Amino acid sequence: VQLVESGGGLVQPGGSLRLSCAASGFTFSSYAMNWYRQAPGKERELVAGIEGAGRRTDYADSVKGRFTISRDNAKNTVYLQMDSLKPEDTAVYYCNVKTYWGTYWGQGTQVTVSS
Repeated sequence: VQLVESGGGLVQPGGSLRLSCAASGFTFSSYAMNWYRQAPGKERELVAGIEGAGRRTDYADSVKGRFTISRDNAKNTVYLQMDSLKPEDTAVYYCNVKTYWGTYWGQGTQVTVSS
């Protein structure tokens, strides 16, 4: 299993970024995918999740209405569209999948929201 995130960077407050996670090594459409984040000195937290067919999504209260998770099963890719970014969104963002045989993480992508 391999998960490769991209799309992070530096953005001003109120700006937008779209993260991508390219997955391989498992039947992508059969599994829910998640985005987590970890800010300095804080525990890793679940940001958003999407079920295999993409019909159901869940969000942390702190990002509801600002972030949108989606997936393209033909491309084995999950996305996180982040709008109205705030300084408190600054963190390393990780892609995650829980399969029958284990839990896997990407290497993470840094998102920094600062003026």
